[in-house]
Amino acid sequence: MPTHCRPMALMVKNSRRGIRIFILLSLFIVVSCTYSTREQGYVYFRLKTNPTTLDPAYVVDVTGGRLSAKLFNGLVRINANLEIVPDIADHWRISGDGKVYTFYLRRDVMFSNGRRVTAGDFVWSFRRVLDPGNHCPNTWVLDRISGAGEVIRGKSDKLPGLKALNDYTLRIVLDRPFSPFLSLLSMPAAYVVPREEVLRLGDSFGFNPVGTGPYKIREWISSEKLVFESNHNYFEGAPGIRGIIYRIIPEDLTAITEFELGNLDVIGIPASAYRHFTGDPAWKGRIISIKGLNTYYLGLNCSRPPFSDKTLRRAVSYAIDRKKILGTLYEGRGRLASGPVPDNLREWKIVNPYRYSPPEAGKLLKKSGYRLPVKVDFYITSDQDVVDVAEVIQSYLNAAGFDVHIKQLEWSAYKEALNKGEADMFWLSWWADYPDPENFLYPVFHSSNVGPAGNRSRFRNPVVDNLIEKGQAATGRDMRDRFYQKAEQLIIDEAPWVFFWHRNDYLLKQKWVKNLTVSPVYSSDKGTGIMLSEPAGAKN
Repeated sequence: MPTHCRPMALMVKNSRRGIRIFILLSLFIVVSCTYSTREQGYVYFRLKTNPTTLDPAYVVDVTGGRLSAKLFNGLVRINANLEIVPDIADHWRISGDGKVYTFYLRRDVMFSNGRRVTAGDFVWSFRRVLDPGNHCPNTWVLDRISGAGEVIRGKSDKLPGLKALNDYTLRIVLDRPFSPFLSLLSMPAAYVVPREEVLRLGDSFGFNPVGTGPYKIREWISSEKLVFESNHNYFEGAPGIRGIIYRIIPEDLTAITEFELGNLDVIGIPASAYRHFTGDPAWKGRIISIKGLNTYYLGLNCSRPPFSDKTLRRAVSYAIDRKKILGTLYEGRGRLASGPVPDNLREWKIVNPYRYSPPEAGKLLKKSGYRLPVKVDFYITSDQDVVDVAEVIQSYLNAAGFDVHIKQLEWSAYKEALNKGEADMFWLSWWADYPDPENFLYPVFHSSNVGPAGNRSRFRNPVVDNLIEKGQAATGRDMRDRFYQKAEQLIIDEAPWVFFWHRNDYLLKQKWVKNLTVSPVYSSDKGTGIMLSEPAGAKN
């Protein structure tokens, strides 16, 4: 660890003006940086925002999901390779028709209050999510269980699809086969919670959670920090550190300064500092790249002119040099997208014909019969990164024969406009709720989800609907992938989106942090492998 401080010059590139701003952070510290305020044996992470809750039934944000994963467990979890592996369930069986799941639980799992976990705890936890009186936002995770729909709508309190056969055997029956169901069970809403603690703590359970995970919460000072300490009774063995301290630091420059001083151990690299760190050999070997499960896209409203015309939609795809935008404006922080399904989830080959070709775009525009220039209203948020991308897209399309008008809205108004189908064209991204190709097909392209549910391009195609539904019901992976491949290829040909890129994220760690594993799935990291090679701090 460093024992002194030095001035740091941080170079930040302003992408919208193409100028470089040098921010000199003069960090003249009289005393040596011996981390007298740090707690020994704790790993320090940065959070940008305060989590809204750590009650897994109510977690809807990435921050809450990432933290609750270290406090709770479910039946299964997703590992770093995006594979479904046992968690509290030791093993399970699935019936031949794909509707009945029988889970056999480990017998050595304890809540942090000392009580053993049983199958009945899962029954109570799942019913809590589905109970309409609890107003949980995540009922969709469990709504495929037989009888769940009636419970959610308040028409019945019976849930025949969920039963504890004994203390360590849980049976779940679905109303119809759903191949990604195990992936759903890895999500926070499917974590087990202790009934007695939820009833005792009431609404404050989300701020004083009691779970089964490798960590327990020791302290939460709102907008300042959260302190997790290791759970020595964790069923897979206690972590190799005393705990984790999450410091809430909204400003990127402050976080970078604290990291350079050694007061943070791990940070996500802000876009503004990407070149500063990746271009400095001193940080080589400490940067971790994460291939995100997301797709950034230009959405085209298929429900009305001009983009109800497939020919014009295809013209847009040919008119934009996506590769150049990714490499310059976005500094290569991603992978060029071929379709909606991220490359690290797709296990089949697809053909994307849309290379950058102004002549092809012009040919299609002429073929469409529209009078040029074709007027288009382009809705975006006022976020500067989005504005930068939108202005470049506008220049490409105007050069091709469109007349693009950009309309900036704040987020809530923007979302409402998209939900109502007011935009001709819009910029958005879709992030995985769970790591399955289905999650990049059904929510955003099935006709039943037009509007607020996710299909904001208002794309309707009965053949695509049927292929997605067949994939959901297929019990074999090969068969399921064949249906998804056909659906994705048809979507690409129909061009309701211009597929731009899958964003990468980057973490930076101190040299004394060992065995840091990362995953694009926010809820998969339990933080059990991380180690410190040197004592981090002087306070005991």
